[in-house]
Amino acid sequence: MRAVDGTWELHRDGQTVARLIVAEIDFPWMRGHAEILPGYEHVRGLFEDNERFLDAEDYEAADQVYERIRAATSMKFPDGSPVAEYLLNIHSDGTCGWRWHDEPFDDEEPDTRDTGPLGIL
Repeated sequence: MRAVDGTWELHRDGQTVARLIVAEIDFPWMRGHAEILPGYEHVRGLFEDNERFLDAEDYEAADQVYERIRAATSMKFPDGSPVAEYLLNIHSDGTCGWRWHDEPFDDEEPDTRDTGPLGIL
């Protein structure tokens, strides 16, 4: 089992732009404090937009912004290995919360509906 307690890193273009310091593990969520570093200003607006949309319960807009966050950033575990998939919220008060997975999420959900004898729905 991977050690998840400690300090995680958020990267943009290979540069560490935030350190995520674990304060609480409530699996599957990790919660803590974000130590903001130089370079974070390039993604700050995305996290602010995401927080605003989540507060307004506009989940479709939040998902769209989050796709941009994932395209612009990467994360590392405390041991320095890359995180395959994550959902990260960095709040304006410096707190943060995230969940992660060892494997990338599928882009498309498989169609699990029962098909007829010819494979036709």
